[in-house]
Amino acid sequence: MNRNEVNIAFEILLEEIEFVANQLHESGAAALRAGDYEKARQAIEEAIRLAEFRAKVRALQNEWAGLVSRGLKALGAKPRRTARERLQRGLRTPEDAFRRPILESLVELGGSAPIGEVLERVGARMKGGLNQYDCQPLPSDPRSVRWKNTAQWCRNTLVREGLMKSDSPHGIWEITEAGRKWLLHESGQ
Repeated sequence: MNRNEVNIAFEILLEEIEFVANQLHESGAAALRAGDYEKARQAIEEAIRLAEFRAKVRALQNEWAGLVSRGLKALGAKPRRTARERLQRGLRTPEDAFRRPILESLVELGGSAPIGEVLERVGARMKGGLNQYDCQPLPSDPRSVRWKNTAQWCRNTLVREGLMKSDSPHGIWEITEAGRKWLLHESGQ
């Protein structure tokens, strides 16, 4: 297995973790709506364990990238990249950078809006912060731009954290009261 296959394996694992986290979130939300607080508590506990596991996987992924990078430098080699490989870690704008622009855009739009409108505002807010890699199409879907995909992953994280609603109509993003409070807290107000 070469170094790029290892990175792909990490990304596949992280995507699977995201999938399971979303299922746990939906299960917990459904349990709350049904008044089954014990089931909701169990879903929350599992989600917390899964978030801790995700953090460990990310740490291992970073450790791997550092080991490979140092090993390549020691050998005087340069990393190769083909068109179909995933972008090297650290080249695209990180998911967390989209957190505030998404939430602020939702507040500006009255608390909820279609995905396209939110992403348009996020793109305008981040225009100076997006780099050349962010603006490239994804190798897996040339019709999708990388930064929009990253913003959508960030939305999943915000939903899991309770800062955005999980039960919004399809294609609509909505901020929660907790999301508004987070923005106020982060603004220092």
